[in-house]
Amino acid sequence: MRKIHLAISAAVIALAVSCSPNTYRSINYVQDVTRDTTMALKAGEGIIVQPQDMISIVVSCREPQLAAMFNLTNVSYQAGSQAGQTGYQRLMGYTVDTDGNIDFPIIGKINVAGLNRWGVAQKVKNELVKRDLLKDPVVTVEFMNFKVSVIGEVARPGTFSITNDRINLFEALSLAGDLTIYGRRDNVQVTRETGGKRYVYVLDLRSSDIFNSPAYYLQQNDIVYVEPNSVRAGQSTINENYFKSGSFWVSMGSLAITVVNLVVTLSRNRD
Repeated sequence: MRKIHLAISAAVIALAVSCSPNTYRSINYVQDVTRDTTMALKAGEGIIVQPQDMISIVVSCREPQLAAMFNLTNVSYQAGSQAGQTGYQRLMGYTVDTDGNIDFPIIGKINVAGLNRWGVAQKVKNELVKRDLLKDPVVTVEFMNFKVSVIGEVARPGTFSITNDRINLFEALSLAGDLTIYGRRDNVQVTRETGGKRYVYVLDLRSSDIFNSPAYYLQQNDIVYVEPNSVRAGQSTINENYFKSGSFWVSMGSLAITVVNLVVTLSRNRD
């Protein structure tokens, strides 16, 4: 009887292994890169300002009183009862309009669309100096709404606020806890809206070609979608319509035939 149990267990394991895909080939990232490979990096231009973005611009100089007129004031809020109020401040920023402009104090409209944050800072600085408003301004620009969304077969799907100047696809996936074992590495989609158009990029995480994709470095409001593989899709089909799953019954039939053949063979040998 013990031999029969061992044979059945071996048959189940063999069937599971035979039905599974090549694990390493379907899961490993950047498989075509050899050891100690050196690859040239693209010069990063940083996040590009687009309409509806919100940016903060802080101007400073040797005379703080003069620079203050070009800075938006922080808005203070109070919360709680009169006996124990608590307060917090919200940093005000500039919202880029549909034409790519911001309305800057005293100067008026400045077109910033298509510039990175250093380009915006330089443009504001040039305007201040050209108009003889400040002699030695220092301008600092930060994005206030840089976020990306990661959905699909990842451990922690969600929307993530980014504090750096840029983020690549692997970093975004790490924020979401990486792909689950059921995520397709060869069909990760990045959806991007820019210039009044929507672009969908399909990337293969298993190939080094991903580093040359325009979607490798993400932009604000990009959506990363990880498609489930056939195993996950099959599980969903079984869960939703268990008894109508053809693949399930084929697998069960194959397992039953294998077990019956082993039992018959062992019984004959014992006789």
